Amino acid sequence: MDVSRRRTLLKVIVLGDSGVGKTSLMNQYVYKKFNQQYKATIGADFITKELRIDDKMVTLQLWDTAGQERFQGLGSAFYRGADCCVLVYDVNILKTFESLNNWREEFLKQADPDDTNTLPFVVIGNKIDKDGGKKRMVSERRAREWCASKGNIPYFETSAKEDYNVDDAFLGVANTALAGEHPQDIYVPGFPETASEVEQRGGCAC
Repeated sequence: MDVSRRRTLLKVIVLGDSGVGKTSLMNQYVYKKFNQQYKATIGADFITKELRIDDKMVTLQLWDTAGQERFQGLGSAFYRGADCCVLVYDVNILKTFESLNNWREEFLKQADPDDTNTLPFVVIGNKIDKDGGKKRMVSERRAREWCASKGNIPYFETSAKEDYNVDDAFLGVANTALAGEHPQDIYVPGFPETASEVEQRGGCAC
């Protein structure tokens, strides 16, 4: 097989309460766009991005899921086969941080991984730009302590609006997923080795 045409497909699930900026983070990362108007995700949707990590072409398949409770029952259909789960909260709203444990437990329950101790997570504290940080309710130290208590989960702080640390956060997600045990190699015929980053969009509005 031509090595230049091998891709590692990483399925990444992005979870968190409504309004924390999951969709905005993904759109900023993939499309370099930010929409001021909030629109709730219905069901689940995904976008993909190609990137090169250590001479390996990686396809990040980022699943954006609804934060509303009424859609949480859809989880098992989308969570299974995930290589990484990203938990997002709003640093300005304590409740969204306190919900992280529930999201983590619900994901592990519905994804039903072979080993719950090895499936990787990443936590993102978003909206650090809001009001110059004056409205912040969750300190970086508190967030890092929570991540440490759950097995040293990687932690990033971002602003989707200002495009602050977004690329680094998702690069961290990719590296964390690659460090897992089950990345899937796929073969894409005709995909040139020198291709620039590519985005595609798809999904399911259930």
